[in-house]
Amino acid sequence: MNVSAEQQDLIQYAIRLGDDSLILGHRLSEWVSNGPFLEEDIAQGNIALDYIGRARMYYSLAADIHNQCGEMNVKSEDDYAYLRDERQYQNHLINELPRGDFAYTTVRQLIVDLYNVYYLEALKQSSEAQLSAIAHKAAKETSYHSRRSKQWTLRLGDGTAESKLRMQNALDDIWGYTHEMFEQDELEQRLIDRGVAVDCARFKQAWEQDITAIISQSGLKLPEAQWSVRGGREGYHTENLGHILTELQFVHRSIPDARW
Repeated sequence: MNVSAEQQDLIQYAIRLGDDSLILGHRLSEWVSNGPFLEEDIAQGNIALDYIGRARMYYSLAADIHNQCGEMNVKSEDDYAYLRDERQYQNHLINELPRGDFAYTTVRQLIVDLYNVYYLEALKQSSEAQLSAIAHKAAKETSYHSRRSKQWTLRLGDGTAESKLRMQNALDDIWGYTHEMFEQDELEQRLIDRGVAVDCARFKQAWEQDITAIISQSGLKLPEAQWSVRGGREGYHTENLGHILTELQFVHRSIPDARW
């Protein structure tokens, strides 16, 4: 039995969402033992685990659909995480950017967390039951994540001259990567038409209003839309993803089929 076109679309969609979660989770895990103080160190580690947990659920869904079609090459979540190269990953570029300083991480998390609040709320309504179930679980986590990133944005933006400068520099560096988050290709449009995927255009304005309000309240300024990048969903990435995958996949590829 072969994978149908509709099933292949769903597999790729689940993989994309898994890639976003895994790569950002890996980035956040780099703060473990490097946080500004112990409580924050623990918080970053827990959020990283939330994202990696989501990645496992999305990858497991993709593997289940693949395996139910009777394909000879049985897949698992590990195959998607450890046995693909950069061009096969489809995460948004914002997720693979370097960890940076604490201000950089805070700005990225504010952007992504607010995006996920709307995205996951919409994904709850997916006609694909397993996607809806994942969204219900992840939305609870994201509610906490977004409150936390808002608090840190206000604290650092309206803090010392140095913290404000670092936050503004981070915002200027990252903003051009936000436009890609709302782009949708033919695959996602087909899934939107079937009631499976999320139509990001429906919440873009609300997201922009939220971001603008928080940035203004924190004393920062949104950059003018002078540049933007894209390509992550098509497998085109910054050099940063290659470095991430080298660390992430080394043990699995060196000792294939190992059991711990």
